[in-house]
Amino acid sequence: MYLIAACLSLVLAGISSVRAGAPGFLEGHLKIVSLKQVEIGDEMPRPAVPAETYAEYPLIILSQDGTKEIARVIADGDGNYRVALPPGAYILDVQRGESAQLRAKPLPFTVISNETVHVDMTIVTGSSAEAGTPQE
Repeated sequence: MYLIAACLSLVLAGISSVRAGAPGFLEGHLKIVSLKQVEIGDEMPRPAVPAETYAEYPLIILSQDGTKEIARVIADGDGNYRVALPPGAYILDVQRGESAQLRAKPLPFTVISNETVHVDMTIVTGSSAEAGTPQE
């Protein structure tokens, strides 16, 4: 009798894990825009964002209601990121430090099992960053 109950519980556990589904993926590109003061008439080309700068802006994946951190990801040296997540609805945001002057719009997205969702994030930094949210 105990053996049958144990087997039945294992079968039910297996069914629920199949229902949970395989993970899906979030991928995208992090764009960092700096609003530092520029001299008028300065037409100099700006260098690309140094690879180590991406590590200063970890991206966080939050639950749909924004109350629980699910995962954290750091963009690679080219600004690209990819992370596996269980199927569900989430919000992509940037980790905000106490003294950081940045703005970024939290972006909702949904992960589907065995599929990849593409969400790009833009962060605006600098002394004027609190003025508003970037629109893209």
